[in-house]
Amino acid sequence: MKLEFLILGKNESILPILLRLVNADENWNAIAFTDEHLAQEHFLNNKIDMVLLSSAIEDHVEKEFTSFCLKNNPDVEVIEHFGGGSGLLRSEILHRLHLKGKL
Repeated sequence: MKLEFLILGKNESILPILLRLVNADENWNAIAFTDEHLAQEHFLNNKIDMVLLSSAIEDHVEKEFTSFCLKNNPDVEVIEHFGGGSGLLRSEILHRLHLKGKL
């Protein structure tokens, strides 16, 4: 079973990179949004295992979106990822999966 990722970020040049990195794992599937309202709609209509918050999101949007996700699915993992290379992103994801006992 694939893990489903939702990526929210406002830096449109970064999102394709994050999508490529996440989707490189055959057990992961990601979709990305620049608009938090569209992301919320997708979140409500799909089973999301992990949310990645990327760069250029306003602080209040980050807090509101995280709160929204956890309210609607307390089991979802929300990771703030603002750079550091592909190895760091994969490590952050694997660490969270390990903590949740999903590895």
